[in-house]
Amino acid sequence: MSVNKKLYSSTGLILLGVAFLVFTLLNNTLFSNIRLDLTENNLYTLSDGTREVIESIEEPINLYFYFSEGASEDLTSLRSYAVRVKELLEEYAAVSAGEIKLNIIDPEPFSDDEDRAAAFGLQAVPVSAAGDSLYFGLAGTNALDDLVIIPFFQPDKEEFLEYEISKLVQSLILTEKPVIGLISSLQVQGDVNMTTFQSTPAWMVMQQLEELFTVTDVDAESEMVPADVDILMVIHPKQLSEQMLFSIDQFLMNGGKMLAFVDPLAETDKPAQANPMMPSAPTNQSSNLNELTRGWGVTLRDNFVLGDSERALSVSGSNGAPVRHVAIVGMVGENFEKQDIVTAELESINLATAGILDLATKTTVEVQPLITSSTLAMPLDSFQFQFLRDPADLQKDFAATGEKYLLAARFSGKANSAYPDGIDGFEGDLVAATDQLNVILVADTDMLSDRLWVQVQNFFGQKIASPFANNGDFVVNALDNLGGSTALISVRSRGRFSRPFDVVQELRRVADERYLESADELQAQLNETESKLSELQSATQGAGLLTLSPEQEAAVVQFQQEKLRIRKQLRDVRHQLDQDIDALGSTLKFLNIALIPLLLTLLLIVMRYLRTRSEEVA
Repeated sequence: MSVNKKLYSSTGLILLGVAFLVFTLLNNTLFSNIRLDLTENNLYTLSDGTREVIESIEEPINLYFYFSEGASEDLTSLRSYAVRVKELLEEYAAVSAGEIKLNIIDPEPFSDDEDRAAAFGLQAVPVSAAGDSLYFGLAGTNALDDLVIIPFFQPDKEEFLEYEISKLVQSLILTEKPVIGLISSLQVQGDVNMTTFQSTPAWMVMQQLEELFTVTDVDAESEMVPADVDILMVIHPKQLSEQMLFSIDQFLMNGGKMLAFVDPLAETDKPAQANPMMPSAPTNQSSNLNELTRGWGVTLRDNFVLGDSERALSVSGSNGAPVRHVAIVGMVGENFEKQDIVTAELESINLATAGILDLATKTTVEVQPLITSSTLAMPLDSFQFQFLRDPADLQKDFAATGEKYLLAARFSGKANSAYPDGIDGFEGDLVAATDQLNVILVADTDMLSDRLWVQVQNFFGQKIASPFANNGDFVVNALDNLGGSTALISVRSRGRFSRPFDVVQELRRVADERYLESADELQAQLNETESKLSELQSATQGAGLLTLSPEQEAAVVQFQQEKLRIRKQLRDVRHQLDQDIDALGSTLKFLNIALIPLLLTLLLIVMRYLRTRSEEVA
């Protein structure tokens, strides 16, 4: 009997293995195009925006996907990612109904395919001492022989994979790019330092824009906005002439669109110092368009920046230790307008010393808030930032007002010209009003700088941008939307940069507040004690005494005791913070590692028991 059971058991295992192989073969053969996407943001499913891009193809597009099979034999993770890229490209081709012709190529060493990959401009990455190179890129061409490439697929940017491919496809479809007219007092397109004669690169946001649009400089001292400009992009407009302001006004009154960035304190607007060791004199780092926008019912508040303790980001303090900077903030999902396509899918935007947009109670203009602060916010005098040494000082007198402040908004609908009577010397047809105003106004310019949203690395001579916030996405989304294109907006914002631990962040914020309260108390006691000591020392010197009096000795002892007591309180606060976070982490570990598996095991035991009872009853 036992022999038969053993035989049956062995036969069953063999049959089970054969069944598994047959199932796998049938699955790969018959159901290779069927996928179930269980990711939170459906990263493995073509978005509606991508399908819209594909449907707009009028003439066939050729895609050439290069991946070196031989050179990647030992790179298991890269090969897995290559399969992901290939399958996604195959889905593009399938959805296009023949409009996208996909070519999958293995460029073997010293072959014509390798030469063609190099001619396309794809990145060859050395993977061995023998000089073997790995190709892992995409080239696309259209009927006009336009060429667009992805030089190398970076595995750490997988969440942006669909956007990169869709952007490539759209670039091959749109042969004429919208024209962006740029007015900027900041060197966003690069500059040459006349002291060191070294060039500084263009800001990454501008490099991204030039891939999607035709960007043309508009001289701020000129008198007209060029006629071929589709969208005006204004960055930190300082001291614009009346003629230029009037030209912008008439551009908008005639149906033009504008994306503008103003700032009460632009940290990037600092002149180069001849001696970095010497503090520079205060300079005007503010800009606004209040002369134009006041008639719409909106102004940038003068000399005030936003402080937000709930959204404060950590920076290096005066002693090098991390400290939360209430004026350098990271806005997240709940701070964005979810009903506007520009911000609906964004995850985070970082800003520094941003301004506050004030709205009039009555206006004919339609206002759509895009970015607002939390309720734990307040206006801060911008003057105190001129000589700020320790960001922790900003928290000492911080008192949230409970109000949400407006940082960015869309203005549309009916609007009157800021120059209803024109200006001196103007000859032409004046447009006094419009019912098609279309402007997005942002109260910060620093958000465009690389340091707040992107890390740029050198990858074998090629600059690779790795975003850690959605600042660039916001800008491109806004310009796409103003230009009438929305296809890529839903694709661009699908990736996720982080999974913030909201409870942990709240614990840290509360603990920081308690820590600062204790620090303020310590400082007050120190000041009081030092004042008392100073009085006693003055009295001692006046009496010609060289030794400490009993009162002085008592004051010193009291000071030391108080100092030790408060320091212990500070340690207790910080220790309690760590205890709360550790307890939360232990709870999560218990739930994930022990409780859930235990419940599943108990469920299986109960099911097995019920099944056995039913068999016995039968």
